This record gives sequence, C-alpha cells and structure tokens, in this order.
Amino acid sequence: MYKALYRAYRPEVFSDMLGQEHIVKILQNQIAAGSVNHAYLFCGTRGTGKTTVARLLAKAVNCTSEGERPCGVCDACKRVQQGSFMDLIEIDAASNNGIENIRELRESVKYPPVEGRMKVYIIDEVHMLSTAAFNALLKTLEEPPESVIFVLCTTEPEKLPATILSRCLRMDFRRVPEDLLADRVRKICIERGIILEESAVRIIVAGADGSARDCLTLLDRCISGRKGSVSRDDVLESLGTVGEDVYTDLTQRVTDNDVSGGLLILDDLIQNGKDPRQILQGWMAHYRNLLMTKLVAHPENVLSMSVENIERISRQAEITPLGAIERAIVDMAKTASDIKVSNQPRILLEMCFVRLATTSEDGRVINVQSRGRSAAQQEEPQLPDQDQQPPQSVQPGPQQDAYEEYDFMMDMWADILEDGESQTDTFTIVTTGATPIKMNDDEIVLKVTGLAGRYLEKNRIPMEALIEKYAGSHLDMILRRDDEGTKNKDVYGTASKIGDILGTNVDVK
Repeated sequence: MYKALYRAYRPEVFSDMLGQEHIVKILQNQIAAGSVNHAYLFCGTRGTGKTTVARLLAKAVNCTSEGERPCGVCDACKRVQQGSFMDLIEIDAASNNGIENIRELRESVKYPPVEGRMKVYIIDEVHMLSTAAFNALLKTLEEPPESVIFVLCTTEPEKLPATILSRCLRMDFRRVPEDLLADRVRKICIERGIILEESAVRIIVAGADGSARDCLTLLDRCISGRKGSVSRDDVLESLGTVGEDVYTDLTQRVTDNDVSGGLLILDDLIQNGKDPRQILQGWMAHYRNLLMTKLVAHPENVLSMSVENIERISRQAEITPLGAIERAIVDMAKTASDIKVSNQPRILLEMCFVRLATTSEDGRVINVQSRGRSAAQQEEPQLPDQDQQPPQSVQPGPQQDAYEEYDFMMDMWADILEDGESQTDTFTIVTTGATPIKMNDDEIVLKVTGLAGRYLEKNRIPMEALIEKYAGSHLDMILRRDDEGTKNKDVYGTASKIGDILGTNVDVK
C-alpha cells in the first residue's frame, strides 16, 4: 500500500527535524543530563512537528543506545516507529474529551512501564478537553509517578486553563522557513527520480505557509500519477488554488489603474477552474493582511503566515495608501454579500476590480483606457488624429467646424457617462472601455474593448435611449473593436444575433 509522503518521511531522530532547533537542543540537553520534565506543553500551528517531537522524546527516554538518543535502530526505537510500543499511549482529546476518559487515564498511570523505562502519554488537541476533564487531570499532571511523562499538544494554548499551563514546560513550535522546506522537497524529488522546476518548488513551499506536513501533502498531490518532469503549470493545475503572488499582482494592478491587466488575470484564473467566490474571499484576506501589516508593529503576531509571505506583503503595504485598503475591503465585503445570491459571480467580481482600479483616493472616477496608456496620458485631452477623424456631419464644413463637432461629441459623451454612472455601478465598464470616434445625424460609432462591447450590446436599448437624451435625436449605436478595421462595423450585434439563434453566448475574440 502506498504511504503518504508526510508519513514516509516523518523524522525518526532529532537531526531530521526541520526548523525546530531551539526545541530540539533543549530536549537533547535534558536527555543527556537525565533531567527530563514530567509534563510538557507543545504549542504551534498545524504541521510544525509537535506530535513528531513528542514521539521522538518517547523514543529517547526509552532508547537503549549508549550514544546519541534516540538512535532509531534499537528495539525500543523501532517499536515506537511501528506504533507497537506498549509504553507510548497516544490520546486524541478531540474524541476522548470527557471526564470518564481522564479517569481511565488516571487509573492506567498507576501501573509501571511494561517494556521500557518510561511511560509517555501524548494528549493531542488537548484544548478540546472539557472543564471537568481538565480538573480531573490536574492532580495527576502535577504529581505523576516517577516513570511517567505527559506531553500535551495543542494549536490553541490560550484555551487551556492557567492551572494546566503552570504545571507544564511550554515549548512553542515555529513555522518552518521556506528555504528548509524547499531543500526537503528537492531531496525527496531526487530520491524518487522526479525533476521539479524551481518555480514549482517555490509555489509548493509558499502554499504550505510554514507547515512541513502541508508541504509534503501538497508535493504528494503534485507528483501523484506523474513521472519524469513536473512543471510549474502542472503544480498550479494540481493545487487548484490561487497563490499569494496572484493576489499581490492583482492588487498592484489596482494601484497602477491597470484595468486591462487585472481583468486578464481574473479571466485566466476563472478559465483555469477557479471559483470567483473563492477568488474574492482570498483577495479580501490579502487586503486584510495588508491592513494588519501596515498598522501592527509585529504583524507576525496576528497573521498566520510564514515569515517570507509576511515580508512580501509588507513591501506592498508600504506603497498602498491606507484609504485604498479601507475602500477595497468595504467594496469587497459588499460584493461578497451580493455574490452569494447571484448566478453571475464572475461579473460581480470583475466589476469590483474595475471599480477599485478606476477610483482615485478622493473617490473620483478615473477615466482609464484599458490598453496601452499611462495614467498621465489618460487625463490629457485627446484631439483627433489620422485614425480618429472628426465626426462626419450631414453637411461637412471646414476643418475648424469638424473640430467643433468633435468637441460637442466629447462633451455630450461626458454627460452620458456621468448620467449612466449615477444610475448603476456597472456603468463603469462603459467609462473605462468605450470611446466615441464618430457621430452624424444617424449613428454614433464607439471604439470598445471586449468587455465593454459585450456590456453595451446586452444593454443596447437603454444605452441608445440615454444617447438620445443628450443628442436630441435617436442615433444607432455602432460598436467597433479598437483593433478592427472599417469592415464589419457592428460585430457585436452580429454575435448577439447568432447567439440568439444558437441558444448560447458567442464571445468575440
């Protein structure tokens, strides 16, 4: 039967432990001096080695080697490794948390060791014990028999009574540094004949967030069923999650007002099977991390993350204004509420991003082009050039008249945008993705991006009514991609009609 990596590579001696040198050194000194405590409290986040070190301690106090203990090769060490050592008793407090369970433990403590020198009781998730169970354990924990050691393991030491805490030697387990995890991943891959790209290694260890067990579990998932080389794309496909680096990139697009780049990131995530709701929740958590990093002197005390991830977030927090973080969290919270009852979560997520990327510090909407223009260029008034001719009127006049017509069209368009934005938040798609390039007595031609084109075609009737309100007469709205020629003037209208016939959505590429 296949054995999971975190079980196959569980440390069997102290030197195999990752990232807990401060604890290993204390225990080794106590074992060598024969001054082992009667009760320990091992605290720390999941997967950092609490139960593993407890088992190593049980090995060490029963090891028959004359040298460094545990040796890993004597009979006692092997039996602990195999789980058949009768003097090692492991109790899961999550499922054995009643007073009756502790009474049974108190009775068994009275009996001497059967095989080794010491009996070791490991109580995992000890914070799950009931108040009555803690009270029943208290006296035994304070004065156990000489041949008994208690090791209490927990991820939530704050839930333990002070009376229990005062009777144990507390040891806090740290998150394992990414470099150590990466070295372990590389060694395992070499042993198993797998070539793992360095970028893939980094994705795995970053996803583990300081947990050695989680790291090996993720590696197991990524290499399962694969032979030879495993690429970064293979890892992303296997994990199916959005890494912290993606949220960092997405947030940077908001700061840079890069609407197009951010929407492409979201599109890539969703095309690869990511749930818009989970993306939003993860992104909101990223902004919360930015807030904590910006306001708390020691963010590692409030963020359940590795040191490396905290450093990355700190660098971004330095260049992100506090007001922008607050605005983003409020907007995302509202979107998260709306998205729960929506059958179009993708659109709500995209609109949330567009709002954040097109709103200035003072709450003013920034008119941002989606492609190829800097923020400074976006605020400069644009005059017609060779590719963007002044509007064609029924009776063309001199060049100056054409420019005046162009100014009228742009002023009218500004009024349309202001009116539309006051009616609905989703109108920001038009603000950022549509620009008028020509108008006459019969029609107005808009240069649009893909997202804006689909939005306008879907809302053609109310949009043409809004245009008529400010133009004074009905104008047909012609949509033209910003990279298409004069042919196929209304490609979105054609796509919509085809979609109606086929009964499906036809996307314009």
